[in-house]
Amino acid sequence: MDYRYRILQRETCFQGFFRLERLRLRHAQFAGGMGAPLTRECVQKGEAVGVLLYEPETDCVALVEQFRVGALEQAGADPAKAWLLELVAGYREAGEGIEEVARRETLEEAGCAVLDLIPICRYLVSPGGSSETMSLFCARVRAPRSGSIHGVADEGEDIRLHVLPVDQAWQRLQAGGIGSAAPVIALQWLQLHHREMRARWRGS
Repeated sequence: MDYRYRILQRETCFQGFFRLERLRLRHAQFAGGMGAPLTRECVQKGEAVGVLLYEPETDCVALVEQFRVGALEQAGADPAKAWLLELVAGYREAGEGIEEVARRETLEEAGCAVLDLIPICRYLVSPGGSSETMSLFCARVRAPRSGSIHGVADEGEDIRLHVLPVDQAWQRLQAGGIGSAAPVIALQWLQLHHREMRARWRGS
């Protein structure tokens, strides 16, 4: 397979917090040769960082709850479904490393400091129509009080912290109470590495 593509035209359709581009392109085919020209839209969103907060002494995780406009269609007649349980997360700013983002967002959205940080994975969030990538971490923290309110007011953030025993978080995940991709991936990772992480961090 000769992995080639050629961008024939690129235009910006919209520029706001995110940028929407329309591309006309051709790419190599599995059967050989180049395919016919295609038109595709792509939302340019940059690099996001998500952090699963874990307190090994109490064997609890901290998740954040906030309103998400992308959940409105799914919410339908139940407005509460527009508020999602998620990881602490944010976008990387110019000149900022992804670990710096993890530490900054943990302080802003959960009011606590990162004591140690372990990378989980990096993935494309929705590659059919977006360039956004997500880098996930697990952070050792001393979690603040469950129900405390956080966020940067100038950015319109209104974030409530939920501190849950790990078993309860997994039960909520299995019951469909966590529907955003990043916490699903991070909690499944913690299930695989739970014993290892608790032993590692309880001794530190």
